[in-house]
This record gives sequence, structure tokens and C-alpha cells, in this order.
Amino acid sequence: MIDRAAVMAALSTVRDPELDEAITGLGFVGAVEVDGSRVGVRLRLPTYFCAPNFAYMMVADARNAVRAVPGVSEALVSLDDHFASDEINSGVGGGQSFQDTFTDLADDELGELRSLFNRKAFLVRQEKLCRLLLARGLQAEDLAAVKLGDLPPSPETDVYLERRAELGLDPAPEAPFLVGAGGDAVGAAKVSDHLRFASTIRVSVEGNAGMCRGLLATRYGLPDPEEATL
Repeated sequence: MIDRAAVMAALSTVRDPELDEAITGLGFVGAVEVDGSRVGVRLRLPTYFCAPNFAYMMVADARNAVRAVPGVSEALVSLDDHFASDEINSGVGGGQSFQDTFTDLADDELGELRSLFNRKAFLVRQEKLCRLLLARGLQAEDLAAVKLGDLPPSPETDVYLERRAELGLDPAPEAPFLVGAGGDAVGAAKVSDHLRFASTIRVSVEGNAGMCRGLLATRYGLPDPEEATL
């Protein structure tokens, strides 16, 4: 018998590509059913018209994550209440690519889109860590001299390093902390501009995440996420 907690732990590694948050924390996992070595997962999204490319990625990633749980012989992951549910469920379940699933709409695969959102996620996590360092007494220009080995142990540091690794950037302790998504170090004279740019991305992502939580709560009669934090 598969441990349901192991399935949820696997699903917690799957992120909404745009919001850089786990689908479990966002409330996108509607149901998990375990029958011996077979696992069924039903996903739900905030609206009927959520972008099909994002939806496809989450369903495919969730299927791969569940299939990797030790002992799982079959993983059926399906998306409910979406205008492209039938196509996505059939495509992912049949092991088809996104382009093969949407032959009349998709003109390429999702690798570049995923890479774009990985770069945005990296900058958002970096900006959050910068604000933590500034709150601890550093000045903005000091950030240009910070090395990875100087970063304080914290959940923010851990997530930042994970996002950095996803981009294949230098993980050495002596590598500069403040770099662009391409890996180029940000000089002291450009720190303020870099942080301002990263901040605009963070505000946009956090705003979208809040809106998605509210829409999901309204759509499925869930507790108001804003009230739950009070």
C-alpha cells in the first residue's frame, strides 16, 4: 500500500510555473486516491480558462512526480473543470508532447517557457533574500560583494540556491551572490537598478498568486485564504 503522505510529498515538489509555488500549497490538488500500488490525483485550477500550457506542465509534472514514488505502478493524474481538460488528460496520460496534444494551437514545446519562468523565479527568490540581508544591516551597494558562502542559513537561502541550481549557475561558495539570470555578476553601481527590476517581477508574481488563491476559493467554496492568515 502506497503511503498517501509520500504522494503528497511528491506533489509538493510540483510548482505552478508562473507563481513558483507548490501546487499543494496553492490548493490545486483536489483529491488523491490510493488503491494498492495505483494512485489517482485530481487537479483543479482557479478558472476554467487558465492557460493550457501552464496547466499541461503541472499535470505532466505531477504525473512524473507521483510515478517516481517508490511502489507506484500506475499514476493517473487528471485535470478537472478546464476547457482543455480532455486534451490535456488524454495527452499527458498517453505520454504525448504538448505540441502533439495541441496540434492546431501549439507551435513549439514548453522548454523555453519553462526556462523563462525559472529565470523569473530565480530573480524573485534573489530579491527576497536581498531584502532579508538589507534588514540585517547591509547596504544595497554591499550586496555586490556578498559571496554564496556568506549567505546566512535560512529557508530563503535554501530556496534561492535551489532556483540558482535549476539555471545551472555557479554554486561555489566563492561565487558572487548577486548575479543576473544569465550568471553575470551585478556590479555595485547597478545594484539598485537590478533590485528595482527584480522587485517589479516579485510584486507581479505575488499579486497573481493572491488573485489565484482568491479565485480558487470562490470557485470551489474553500476558506478565504486572506482570512486564514489573520
